[in-house]
Amino acid sequence: MPPAIRLGPLVFPAEILVLAAAAALGLLAGRLLHRGPRADGRARVSSILWGALIAGLTAARLGFAWEYRDHFLANPLSILDLRDGGWSGMLGLAAAWIYGVTAMLRRAAPRPAVLGALALASLAWVGGGRLLAPGGQPTPALAELRLLALDDAPAALTAFQGKPAVINLWASWCPPCRREMPAFAQAQAANPDVHFVFLNQGEAAPEIARYLQQHAPGLLNVLRDPVSGASREFSNRGLPATLFLDANGRLVDLRVGELSAATLAQRLDAIRPSRP
Repeated sequence: MPPAIRLGPLVFPAEILVLAAAAALGLLAGRLLHRGPRADGRARVSSILWGALIAGLTAARLGFAWEYRDHFLANPLSILDLRDGGWSGMLGLAAAWIYGVTAMLRRAAPRPAVLGALALASLAWVGGGRLLAPGGQPTPALAELRLLALDDAPAALTAFQGKPAVINLWASWCPPCRREMPAFAQAQAANPDVHFVFLNQGEAAPEIARYLQQHAPGLLNVLRDPVSGASREFSNRGLPATLFLDANGRLVDLRVGELSAATLAQRLDAIRPSRP
């Protein structure tokens, strides 16, 4: 499954569509598995499932915010900005089940309908997440990209090996790219054990240089991808997109959409070597 789905001019992260599909499957299963003739039974099942979905999403977001709370202290209201994709998925799944089972027992709702719907939705979400996860293999497409430095000298991503790497696909005309750039600049300065590469998609060198001079003068490792080959290959032309590689060059994660300082820190934790 591609990491982003294009619908006309719009590009959506596939993880959002997987979550929506899992929720829809659960709600449909709740209706189909309810065998009783009474409409109030179906209404109870539907109400419980909606409550489980809301409880799961709330717990997933709050769990993530607590784990990376240092990044939210300066602006606590940024917890409400869900565009960064920051969630604690398994915590949210556990909360959805706890709410669903508790509400089912309290309201005497039909057990096969509630439990079956929760199980199907959970399997769809976990299975979809596995389909979206990169295979953990080196990506030949990265080595094949024809890149340029800002002075038009040939460049290659093979220069950034031996350490975990973060490759950000961006453009100066892209509002979420501009919003996330300060978080990337801070992370680059604070994490010398990680290569950060900023791969501009399709813009000319003078245009890039003007933007960097005005908004990110300290940014290092800025390269040009003149034909936007990286975004075509990895994100279905969706920007921003960020690739996370381990020290062996294997793609560990791919995020299509905006990142915050907290979600960037979460993904950096995933590509660093495990500590004993």
